[in-house]
Amino acid sequence: MNPTKSEYVNGGAGKMENIKIKKVKHKRKLERKKNVAAYARVSTNKDTMLHSLSAQVSYYSDLIQRTPGWLYAGVYVDEGITGTKSARPKFQQMLEDARAGKIDLILTKSISRFARNTVTLLETIRELKSLNVDVYFEEQRLHSISENGEMIISFLASYAQEESRSVSENMKWSIRKGFKQGLAWNTKVIGYQFNKGTFVIIPDEAKIVQEIYNLYLSGKGKLTIAKILNERGVLTKTNKQWRPSSVGYVLQNYLYTGNLLLQSTYKDSFITKQKTINDGVLPKYHVENNHEAIVDIDTFNKVQAEIKARQEVRKPQQAGNTPTIYKGLLVCGHCGKNYRRKKTKDKAYWMCATYNMLGKGHCPSQQVPEEILNEIVAKTLGIKILTNETLKKKVSSIVLSNDQSITINLINGGVVTKFWQHKSRRESWTEEMKEQARVKAKKGQNQ
Repeated sequence: MNPTKSEYVNGGAGKMENIKIKKVKHKRKLERKKNVAAYARVSTNKDTMLHSLSAQVSYYSDLIQRTPGWLYAGVYVDEGITGTKSARPKFQQMLEDARAGKIDLILTKSISRFARNTVTLLETIRELKSLNVDVYFEEQRLHSISENGEMIISFLASYAQEESRSVSENMKWSIRKGFKQGLAWNTKVIGYQFNKGTFVIIPDEAKIVQEIYNLYLSGKGKLTIAKILNERGVLTKTNKQWRPSSVGYVLQNYLYTGNLLLQSTYKDSFITKQKTINDGVLPKYHVENNHEAIVDIDTFNKVQAEIKARQEVRKPQQAGNTPTIYKGLLVCGHCGKNYRRKKTKDKAYWMCATYNMLGKGHCPSQQVPEEILNEIVAKTLGIKILTNETLKKKVSSIVLSNDQSITINLINGGVVTKFWQHKSRRESWTEEMKEQARVKAKKGQNQ
């Protein structure tokens, strides 16, 4: 007899038991979808390059979202940054997300787009491989995680780096040859249009340059000038908001006098692209009356003298680790920017970079007195001496919100939130301040 709905199984002790066994189809284990990201980069801000970059972003976004088994993990984009620089902000963000387990696969156009520095490239793909993150180079049709991937990538990266070096050397030769003839390199500065080797004034932009010089000589600082321009909606030559550094560049640009000082700086290597002050390593070339001036030479020299005078008056930062205690740890709960340290005559404060640069209209965060911040953090963490090193062993970030809360995110995953309030004026006074007040009051009574 051949049973159909039951099986006869030896139940032990010589007895046969009739046991009904239900047949179940094996369910195939569902494969986890891959978190797929893409990296794109162009090395210049030229319109044609940015158009190409926009096309890459659209292409990758569409490709990832329409591919079965893939989950969109974002497209990371660096604009106007050479591939030899390891400190590309979006590239670094992509690596951070990969370390956090948010990415399984990275798509990129080619090895040269990913990195032209062989050392940087190999270090990166090795780290990603240890995290089980694959990088696919489309032009080479190559996966970094494949058996021969690293060997082939190493060879191709060396070729890409050599190509970068060759292009850089040819460019240097061409620029330096022009310098010897008194010809400026293609320079993009507010106030002028560089047209076939000649600087032609743009009247509206020239007025902005002159205003910056006048404001500085009237006593305004670079930060204040930047805020004035930003509040009016005035943009830089590259259509960005003004910063103290961009104001400083205008104030110290000799080009605005109608003269040229060529090769005052140079790039130290084709890999780092670090701009270095030329202190005699290479010859300099001075060209007088090269183009129409926006600022007369006397005004320019007055501004340089004023810059030097302000630098001499400014007190050097006190020795110690105080300014860097919270470096990279304090985050604004409103806009996400880091906090910066500001020091007045008597006290130090930490304030959001956006609030500091652009004002309360762009970020309503509050500045936190350093004394209060130190007290709360030290007490919460049980640390007697606060340093950046000791903090980073326990803290991943400290979020400061405009409701006067301080949220401390711990390395171990814990979260602690504390609230602060300003000390009363009487509590905040030192004995020295109290004595000065008593002396001042006594003088008033005697008059």
